[in-house]
Amino acid sequence: MSEEPKQTRISRRNALGLFGATVSGAAAGPLVLGAGTAEAMPATSEVTGLTTGSPTTPVQGLHLTFGADPRSQMVVSWVTDAAVKNPRVVYGTLSGGFGSTAHAKTKTYVDGTSGRTVWVHHALISKLKADTDYLYAAQHDGATPDAGTFHTAPSGRAPFTFTSFGDQGAPSVTWKTGANPADASGRDFEPNATPAAADIVTGIEKVGPLFHLLNGDLCYANTGPDRVRVWRDFLTNNSRSARFRPWMPAAGNHEIELGNGKLGLDAYQTYFELPSTETQPELDNLWYSFTVGSVKVITLQNDEIALQEGGDIYIKGYSGGRQLAWLEKELKSARASKDIDWIVICMHQVMISSATAANGADLALREAYGPLFDKYGVDLVVCGHEHDYERSLAVRGVVPGSVTLTPNPSQTALDVIESEHGTTHMILGGGGVSGITNNSFTTDDADGHGHHSAYVQTEHVGKFNSVKEQETAVWIGVRDAEHPYGFAEFNVDPGRRPGDMTRIHVTYYNIITPTGELSVFEKFTLQRRRSDSGHGHH
Repeated sequence: MSEEPKQTRISRRNALGLFGATVSGAAAGPLVLGAGTAEAMPATSEVTGLTTGSPTTPVQGLHLTFGADPRSQMVVSWVTDAAVKNPRVVYGTLSGGFGSTAHAKTKTYVDGTSGRTVWVHHALISKLKADTDYLYAAQHDGATPDAGTFHTAPSGRAPFTFTSFGDQGAPSVTWKTGANPADASGRDFEPNATPAAADIVTGIEKVGPLFHLLNGDLCYANTGPDRVRVWRDFLTNNSRSARFRPWMPAAGNHEIELGNGKLGLDAYQTYFELPSTETQPELDNLWYSFTVGSVKVITLQNDEIALQEGGDIYIKGYSGGRQLAWLEKELKSARASKDIDWIVICMHQVMISSATAANGADLALREAYGPLFDKYGVDLVVCGHEHDYERSLAVRGVVPGSVTLTPNPSQTALDVIESEHGTTHMILGGGGVSGITNNSFTTDDADGHGHHSAYVQTEHVGKFNSVKEQETAVWIGVRDAEHPYGFAEFNVDPGRRPGDMTRIHVTYYNIITPTGELSVFEKFTLQRRRSDSGHGHH
């Protein structure tokens, strides 16, 4: 488990108690917490217009994402059912109080199925201090504020923790369209996911990471009878954690919704404000990167590359190569930097998988990404798509003569992995969705030497269909055949001085059904030499 927070940190209980006191005291007039101003910016406003029981549409689905510089920028986002006036975030420190205001910009989309408009408000807070606690309240005129806390990223090399999973869903039920009273089946609602989608959020909060990576297929709205409600339920559930720490998403195939823009990704692109540098509006927020300490995280949108058609429309090749060119530029810059030790890729579809009931690895991803990951020494790939937990041995290059470009193991160690010599792939698809695949791992002896087989998509032939080729999966490392749900925790140890070994200590937790408690499945360590040794590192 991660280390206990520093005593100087603001506890969520104390912070929310403080916010609660603010709201309950609203009748006495405007209130500022603390006598000073916020440390981030000069005082510009007070907490005003605090109301309870207002008929104005409320603040809903409060969530955080990093700005371009996680040391000094945070985005606070929330959803409303109607247009609102003066959406804003007041924020500050426990000692300084709510001395500053960040005004929000509003983005909208019209759901292509229901015709409903959704309003999402994003307030970028800048000029924050690194490695510092802040408290904030999101509000708009006439509405009760909703509040949270966050901690900015450290400056320079420092220890921190992050977490990751994908394929979550929403732990709720959704009314069937036009089915009230009940339809012929006797039900007027349709379930979306499982209680594990809620239990896993509680698990993330028990760890308390600096940030969380959400590896695609967020809520499966495109398969639900009411897509807007599914998104709202998903955000409401995750707000129990995402209001306290950034949840940084990747768009998966189930974020592609028919009628929601040319690419079907309008909802995803509206709900999240991410540190994208893409200048074409239709590509904004689909791929991005950020750096925390000595870790560079690069998030990709794999439907642009993958053979498999898994969304409502097939969008392979939509960027015309822009994403791949951007990826190589990001990788080259990261590996040349003396400040970055670790390169982590967050994406949805997979390059390895040995679950026969799942989608399988994708040859197009191996063709496009494999040479780049090898060339620039990517350390870790976290993904989802398969609804199970599996990790590879460290791999580098391909098995000679392999028509499926089978990843070639560079080492056999499972406990301490030398990341300079190979990339570890982790499938973390146990976020809570109901269709599990951990019960279908291959167990054959494909080559007479104990290596199991796997199946790789090699040709696109329609939605959720493809031509697959069998391979000997010499890359298989660890698989969890018993438990379908869980997440990974990554504790970064930066080392103490130039040239030291730096390590990421990884723990994979099961979410045990039906009770939802955490159980450690496995632990392992990635290690490499720091990039500031002066001798080159790749």
